Amino acid sequence: MGKRIVIALGGNALGKNLPEQMIAVKHTAKAIVDLIEQGNEVIIAHGNGPQVGMIQEAMTQLNRSDPEKYIPCPLSVCVAMSQGYIGYDLQNALREEMLNRGIKKNAATVLTQVEVDKNDPAFKNPTKPIGSFMTEEEAKKMVAERGYNIVEDAGRGYRRVVASPQPVAIVELDTIRSLIETGNVVIACGGGGIPVFITEGNHLKGAAAVIDKDFAAARLAEQVNADALIILTAVEKVAIHFGTPEQEDLSELTPESAQAYIEAGEFAPGSMLPKVQAALQFAQSGEGRTSLITLLDKAADGIAGKTGTVIRG
Repeated sequence: MGKRIVIALGGNALGKNLPEQMIAVKHTAKAIVDLIEQGNEVIIAHGNGPQVGMIQEAMTQLNRSDPEKYIPCPLSVCVAMSQGYIGYDLQNALREEMLNRGIKKNAATVLTQVEVDKNDPAFKNPTKPIGSFMTEEEAKKMVAERGYNIVEDAGRGYRRVVASPQPVAIVELDTIRSLIETGNVVIACGGGGIPVFITEGNHLKGAAAVIDKDFAAARLAEQVNADALIILTAVEKVAIHFGTPEQEDLSELTPESAQAYIEAGEFAPGSMLPKVQAALQFAQSGEGRTSLITLLDKAADGIAGKTGTVIRG
């Protein structure tokens, strides 16, 4: 019997621009449909780092060219745009690959809002750089006119930084569940989801933030009662002493060993650390749940227990 699997696609599975994405999603679709062909239910979350940066840059350039005609575009709207066009390419590639194999399933993208806590400590310490580099003069103007948080970035110029809060709840969860239960391949929580928080009454307000896609995928997997979370990255296995002669690839982690390695600083922040933390979070969220971290092309082998790094709750 197949499993219910949430896959978290990294940026390397989607390319860095439109032409690259058109090519990348075809390759990505083959690896995903391998899992579907084995009888698994698959739900897909994905990153949007290069894509949302491209959209933000385009909107910024428009605003600079004619400030009266083109108003600044909120980050939450840029995330929504990225969800739409990435989902468009991905669902079409999945549909084509499934039909080529005689699999009669639909793929659907859900424009997904993810609730965050407006009191999350991340809002007091924005650290996630987004958008293009600015001169010091441009940076001061953005601070004065828009109240942006700006940091100097390693001598390369100035960049806006935003918060990266933890996902609390998925607003469109019932819709996602309904699509899964009726046999669809669902793409949701793109770019970590559109970050929103509840204001007065029932109004959802977009937040100037970026949710880590691995934490969003873990929350999605938990809330759709998945059996497994697969976090796809640029390496086949998680390693300790990474990049040194003492590097050791890990085939399995217990919750205790994973936490010990996290506390010892073995995993790089902004790289492997959030992946291991998200994998650990899902594995511990319910009995019988398993997380796997591996390469895109090794996903099917990983589910079969042949490779990757597994964390069991």
